[in-house]
Amino acid sequence: MTTTSDALDPEERLTRSELEALQLERLRWSVAHAHANVPHYRRALDEAGVSPDDIRTLADVRRLPFTTKEDLRQNYPFGMFAVPMAEVRRIHASSGTTGRPTVVGYTQTDLDNWATLVARSLRASGIRPGMKVHNAYGYGLFTGGLGAHAGIEKLGATVIPMSGGQTARQVQLIRDFEPDAILCTPSYLLTIADALEAAGIDPRSTSLRVAVLGAEPWTNEMRAELERRLDIDAVDIYGLSEVMGPGVGNECVETKDGPHIWEDHFLPEIVDADGEPVPDGEIGELVFTSLTKQAFPVLRYRTRDLTRLLPGTARPAMRRMEKITGRNDDMIILRGVNIFPTQIEELALGIEQLTPHFVIELSREGHLDAMTVRIERHPALERDVCEAAALVLAQRIKTHIGSSVAVRLEEPGALPRSEGKYKRVYDLR
Repeated sequence: MTTTSDALDPEERLTRSELEALQLERLRWSVAHAHANVPHYRRALDEAGVSPDDIRTLADVRRLPFTTKEDLRQNYPFGMFAVPMAEVRRIHASSGTTGRPTVVGYTQTDLDNWATLVARSLRASGIRPGMKVHNAYGYGLFTGGLGAHAGIEKLGATVIPMSGGQTARQVQLIRDFEPDAILCTPSYLLTIADALEAAGIDPRSTSLRVAVLGAEPWTNEMRAELERRLDIDAVDIYGLSEVMGPGVGNECVETKDGPHIWEDHFLPEIVDADGEPVPDGEIGELVFTSLTKQAFPVLRYRTRDLTRLLPGTARPAMRRMEKITGRNDDMIILRGVNIFPTQIEELALGIEQLTPHFVIELSREGHLDAMTVRIERHPALERDVCEAAALVLAQRIKTHIGSSVAVRLEEPGALPRSEGKYKRVYDLR
């Protein structure tokens, strides 16, 4: 599948210099809007000695103070809103499992822009008007379901608003409604593939041709596994509620080389652990400044996502971000070695006797931390063959990551299945 140039939004056809001129105009507006209407930003900018008039080039974004999730929680629930509540048309919020939820709001213009960017993302994924799209992202306060829903309709496709969970029902609707595409987390699509097989349906025989997957880190090895099992194109959609929701960036199906960031609406940076900017091409933490958001502008929001910025390919003016495979707060430090769950996923998917179904358990042995990887064996192979493969995985983790871990082989179906975002790490210390 390819995307013809005449189907692109005008902003997708800008040159880099034209895009940067638009970004600067919008950045100046966004900073002035936040300073005038959000008490937190007025204080933060004044304390930093920065006036909106000081923003004369895109590089001046570095003069702005950072925004963190803690700032949002301290201003719970509506303290970060920049418009009167009468102008807010929708409110979303995080789950708040680690503290107060972060609450975000949208004006009608914000919702229209969001739908446009999700539609752009879906078109980049290979979805076209008239296609049927099975939306298995969760509806409710989570931004995924409703955000994707509006974009599907904006594109001119037909939305099947299934939401998450009820996996048997998902299988039935995929079989009966014959959707062309599905939107969900990568771990949940793996659950759906397992459920199709359990129902006696070859996952490769369904009508699905495109999967737009996000809301959790996943590797190119997982992409290959899902594409093989379901005979689909699997592409990565990126977003987070604090910046907008799904549709901040998206891979193009013709290249599948990391999400292009829709830079006409979001200005990205990469910073190191000390908050110092690093050049494009170097890995660090992704930071976003919104350029068009009315109800909930964000200045230099620290996402905790680790990636790097790369030149655009399918959309030459828009920079790409390397696929997110870890977050600062996902990192496990085991006896001085930094480990991300996606590193385990990458190694496990290279061993055919093992499945992608695994969890990590952290425990304490005496004065030392210990890690156990519990992973299911391939259901069609004998256990002793898979036991040998588990030893291979332990050795590869030791060789490639640099830490000794235990690998415990589990029977097929023994581990919990994803119903949306999958919990990989269980801290038993």
